Amino acid sequence: MAWGADHRRTLPWRETRDPWCILVSEIMLQQTQADRVVPYYEAFVGAFPTPQACAAAPVGDVVRLWSGLGYNRRALNLHRAATVITAEHGGRVPHDDGALRALPGVGVYTARAVRAFAFADPVAPVDTNVMRILSRCVSGETRSVAETQRLADALVPSDDAWAFNQTVFDLGALVCTGTRPACGICPLNRQCVWRRRGRPDPDPWRASPSARPQSRFAGSTRQGRGRLVDALRRGVVTPEGLALACGWPDDPARAHDVAAALVAEGFAHWSTGRSRVLALR
Repeated sequence: MAWGADHRRTLPWRETRDPWCILVSEIMLQQTQADRVVPYYEAFVGAFPTPQACAAAPVGDVVRLWSGLGYNRRALNLHRAATVITAEHGGRVPHDDGALRALPGVGVYTARAVRAFAFADPVAPVDTNVMRILSRCVSGETRSVAETQRLADALVPSDDAWAFNQTVFDLGALVCTGTRPACGICPLNRQCVWRRRGRPDPDPWRASPSARPQSRFAGSTRQGRGRLVDALRRGVVTPEGLALACGWPDDPARAHDVAAALVAEGFAHWSTGRSRVLALR
């Protein structure tokens, strides 16, 4: 905690306890580095400072503002969550864990992050950084996500969950990194089980579920889907233009499948006019 007081990063979502702003930041931070999120977060909460403002906007406006951040389904989920918050919770982000997890796009981690950072509940949101620190420093062995979650919860001080959790995040992001942990400057270096054992192979974190590599992006359906969403941000796409928009000029059937998925999920719709075109909702 003393290390955190001197080294915690200054991030805009750490300057507020507004549950909506915390929720926005946590959705954006899913699989995305904090530095990259900052300008998107500031633009988003500037445009949609409340759940009501986000829910009232067309889905297309939310998706357009998300441009460049990736994983576009998060934008759709955030709009849907805002709609539920407005309709079912009086425009206030719920505090209850079950109600939070019932929101679109909110899982165990995000619900715990909102509870810890907006409501100061003594719970631990466990991300990759937390998994790495607890695997190396505390247990010295690989643990399942459920086991790590129980261990993390047991470590959270009841009187300062916010500072503790933010400090653990930054310790993992800045010091106990995945490839080159800076053990010499780590405030836990005397207690770290892995270091005291001589940092033997295998690294206990490397075998944890959070360290598994993501599937190949190049040529994936996710890549084509992202390209099509980007094209829709710029305008409409004709049925004949789907394959080119997805980057698969020789595979129109696959492109049409992606378009159908976007329509089914609520991202886009086919126009009903004389010329049939795909557009954001």
